Amino acid sequence: MSKAIQVPQAPQFPLPFSHAVQAGDFIYVSGQVGVDPITQAIAGPTIEEQTRQCLRNVEIILASVGLTLDHVIKSNAFVSRTEDFTDYNKTYSEVFQQPYPARTTAPVDLGAYLVEIDVIAYAPSKRV
Repeated sequence: MSKAIQVPQAPQFPLPFSHAVQAGDFIYVSGQVGVDPITQAIAGPTIEEQTRQCLRNVEIILASVGLTLDHVIKSNAFVSRTEDFTDYNKTYSEVFQQPYPARTTAPVDLGAYLVEIDVIAYAPSKRV
């Protein structure tokens, strides 16, 4: 059985999706962009600013079910500009702790957003 998770403190969009879905011990967090949840404004013009905000938004959603980024076992990132990959990787490695989650990163056109990140978290334990 699965359960949809909506988090009032996370960014709100008029789109048909749940912030996350819990299926057994796994939490699947929908793609988050670098939007401030209070102002709905893009966090800044750089990949670093938007990546940090994306991951803060993921943290807000995970915290609503008692988890942290340390529970993330897989992340998928979509980056608008390939020239931003180096700065994206630097920021990602500053936010996530080793051992890092399994990961996919792909270039894709996101319009005004520079990055979108979704994750899978495993509730019973943290990465070791």
